[in-house]
Amino acid sequence: MTYPRPHRAVLLAACASLALAGCKRQAAPPAPPPQQVGVLTLRAAPFSVTTDLPGRTEAIEIAQVRPQVNGVIQKRLFVEGTDVTAGQQLYQIDPSAYQATYDAAKAQLLHAQAAKVTAQAKLDRYGPLVRAHAVSRQDYDDALAAAREADADIAQARANVESATVNLNYTRVLAPISGRIGRSLMTVGALATVGQSSNLSIVTRLDPIYVDVNLPATRLLELRRELEQGRLQRAGQDAATVTLTLEDGSTYEQPGRLEFSEVNVDETTATVVVRAVMPNAAHMLLPGMYVHARLEEGVDPAALRVPQDAVTRNSHGDPTVMVVSADNKVAIRGITTGPAAGSDWIVTAGLKPGERVVVSGLQKIHPGDTVSPTEAAQPAPQGKAG
Repeated sequence: MTYPRPHRAVLLAACASLALAGCKRQAAPPAPPPQQVGVLTLRAAPFSVTTDLPGRTEAIEIAQVRPQVNGVIQKRLFVEGTDVTAGQQLYQIDPSAYQATYDAAKAQLLHAQAAKVTAQAKLDRYGPLVRAHAVSRQDYDDALAAAREADADIAQARANVESATVNLNYTRVLAPISGRIGRSLMTVGALATVGQSSNLSIVTRLDPIYVDVNLPATRLLELRRELEQGRLQRAGQDAATVTLTLEDGSTYEQPGRLEFSEVNVDETTATVVVRAVMPNAAHMLLPGMYVHARLEEGVDPAALRVPQDAVTRNSHGDPTVMVVSADNKVAIRGITTGPAAGSDWIVTAGLKPGERVVVSGLQKIHPGDTVSPTEAAQPAPQGKAG
């Protein structure tokens, strides 16, 4: 069958269009380029293993300054917030009444001593006379009794003098211990009374200072075992060397000792209070501060560190990472993590040195994908577990 020439042109054009459309349907789309990811090549490096124990500082000695006698405060003899020494006078209470009592007791003692002289002289005279029967035995016994009464009066007068001396000395209020004194809670002119509810001031000894740490009983057993095995540096019998990290993150320069001498466990919390003793000559540590006591537990010579952002968890809660093989294929790997080191985890199982772990771009890849890895910066070669 033949077609007119115009019809043949139309048919040829239609056939060409159909053939071209068929070719387009058969051609595969181009593959997407490999996903860019950041990887970290693991390297073994020494790592200091430590334990941080939260605690609070506590003064080694605190003394409340209280009046021992009644009276009006005449003077305050210290500067608030300065160091005082034991026995230093802090206040002067009006001594007038106590001075008068002392003077009267002293006079009474002199009177008793004078009476003793007379009684003793009479007794001495009657001794030979009673043997010569010049005086009666009754007269001698009376003289002997008078002499002994004079001795008793002297003893009583001396006790009164000592009591008056004590009260007179109490008008000079002294520092009971050496340390830093706080603000004065009573002013000059105020009436101080024995047994009053408020103290005059407080003296606190700051050097050394305690740091009290609450430990689970099981953790105390572990630390004692590490101390016996030599993993903890000794600072004496049943004590380990400890350093402090302050609330602002800075490290306290001087080391102290953490004593594992506590023998009682709190039944309600199953914890034990252990006490660190820290030198504090500069008074940088104040009672009530929150600190971390850090124990050095040894050095891992070949630790592997992985950024915490690179670690995810599966449906069972187990930690996993994405690793990149030599042919740039992605695979998921289960790992075991140890202590934290800043923003990193110490990996104790599941990875080896030289393997590449994905640290950025995790959201855009899946196991089996081919990626284009870029090396990320290495973590610091040394560190401490917190």
